[in-house]
Amino acid sequence: MEKIDRRILKSQQAIQAAFLAMLVHEGFDEITVKSISEKANIGRKTFYLHYVDKYDLLDKIVDNHLKRLREICDHKKDKGFIEGTIIWFAYFQQHKLFFASLFRSESTLSFRKKLLTFIMGEIDKKLDSNTSINQTIDRHIILKFLGTAVMGVLESYALNETEDDIELVAKQVGTLVKRNL
Repeated sequence: MEKIDRRILKSQQAIQAAFLAMLVHEGFDEITVKSISEKANIGRKTFYLHYVDKYDLLDKIVDNHLKRLREICDHKKDKGFIEGTIIWFAYFQQHKLFFASLFRSESTLSFRKKLLTFIMGEIDKKLDSNTSINQTIDRHIILKFLGTAVMGVLESYALNETEDDIELVAKQVGTLVKRNL
């Protein structure tokens, strides 16, 4: 494993911390590279050494969250379907402000696409292990249907449109997905 220079790591952490703070308080659409650089106390050239633009920065942060979600999914394989869903939703609860900021923005289409693709991939794994799939329904349609439904519930939770406890929400989502597999 290649060791990253401390200065590079320090700059990236400062940039990401500034970006995340601004994302939560100002919203993605209002953020500029200049404002990130000022808040991170770095030059704009330093920003551009690490990221192409604010979209690239967002993509890298989203990819990091998806990587962590992948690790969670890999670890929860031994859990029951409902228990695994609760663990997965708990991650979204821990990072609720971040995800809520992305769901609120009109400019974060890449986040939505990546999250939906990720969710559909996880549901697809469940379809592979389930032999009782209705053969009259196209696989892509059921993945899109269930993936969009799960993402919609996550969005409602992140935006405080549902007041239920996260564990209750996760159990209900897990039950509905399982019922439709």
